Amino acid sequence: MESAAKTKGKPFSKAEIRCQIDLPSDLGDRLFWLSTEKEIKEAATTDAYFLHTKNVLQRNGIGTKVVMEVYARDVPYSDNWGVLTGVYEAAKLLEGLPVNAWAFDEGSVFVAEGTKAIYEPLMIIEGRYADFVEYENPLLGLLSASTSISTRAAKLRIAAADKLLISFGTRRVHPALAPLVERACYLAGFDGISNVLGAKLLGIEASGTMPHSLVQVLGSQERAWRLFDKTVAKGIPRVALVDTFWDEKTESIKALEVLGRKLWGVRLDTPASRRGDFAKIAEEVRWELDIRGGKHVRILASGRLDEEEIGRLNGLVDGYGVGTSVAYPPVVDLSAKIVEVGDGQRKYAAKRGGLGGRKDVYRSRGFKDYVTIHGTEKGHSGKALLKPLIRNGEVIRRFEGLESIRTQVKSDLASLKQAQPSLTWR
Repeated sequence: MESAAKTKGKPFSKAEIRCQIDLPSDLGDRLFWLSTEKEIKEAATTDAYFLHTKNVLQRNGIGTKVVMEVYARDVPYSDNWGVLTGVYEAAKLLEGLPVNAWAFDEGSVFVAEGTKAIYEPLMIIEGRYADFVEYENPLLGLLSASTSISTRAAKLRIAAADKLLISFGTRRVHPALAPLVERACYLAGFDGISNVLGAKLLGIEASGTMPHSLVQVLGSQERAWRLFDKTVAKGIPRVALVDTFWDEKTESIKALEVLGRKLWGVRLDTPASRRGDFAKIAEEVRWELDIRGGKHVRILASGRLDEEEIGRLNGLVDGYGVGTSVAYPPVVDLSAKIVEVGDGQRKYAAKRGGLGGRKDVYRSRGFKDYVTIHGTEKGHSGKALLKPLIRNGEVIRRFEGLESIRTQVKSDLASLKQAQPSLTWR
């Protein structure tokens, strides 16, 4: 074996041979450590204790009906709201199961008051527990992952005000999750996304110009800018990356000299270890461009940006590329708990620390939400937030188009600037 495995006459070591033999069959039926759509749909990614529970119920003929609520007790931010996404995927997960479900709309702002016992259910599932017990794990995963990203994206959207905001985050996540990241960002108001597949699935054009590696391979900034301008489609903005070899101010001046009026913008991607005061760097670049007739040139900032840094830069730059902070946001920790048990006559049931009974949620102007026990709808003047999603296993929700959802989210975010969301119960 060893003598047969040679490269230019040099034999591989036994460890190298073993690696080459084992790796292709390491996972058997796949190359990467990820679940297939079929496995997700069949709840193969669930936790073992759900399967133990299902086994107990089925083996003992227990077909008890339950009502389960999905909710967030709080959000990992100083304010009290988030943006729910992933409802569409949750519906596709539960489709075909003998259950009924209700949910907030995709892209809805929800309120979570961590200091209170009351919460608003974002989704409700009704059915025999044995029929959907194993789906709790993937359901929460779909909703939590997407909602965590869209909530952070919404906070960044507000911080950036009307400045250009692009998602650069998918290089930080497993490639299988790239479309999810980009969808959540775009629905929450980002102006563009960089990932090619994510953009394709969303039906939009991916955004981006050049990496530092192009400048390094070509050996000079000037050559990289000229060849980029000569080669890429005319509709792509000429944005020069201006911090590869020299300082940002010097490279920005050179980019203006090279491209002149064709220079749409310059991008500052200075690593934190070399950054100093980023706002001062941006101010220097703005000054030097302006005095040379470059007032038309936009300044874009990227690299480890969060809401606070964006707030500092807003008066100096024209747009942002945000990566890690939105791709790996603080987690919106969604939970799923049974609140009613039994067939026919409702029986309130809640675990320790929970609130029994199926609930309804209403909203008055200014995101003033209140929760009531289900069945007491009369006399409520607010807008009902929980709407039918699945009836007897069939998805009955008509989902709005991507742009329609995005428009509503942006409208809600604009309203949140003047509102103080609250959550009460009646």
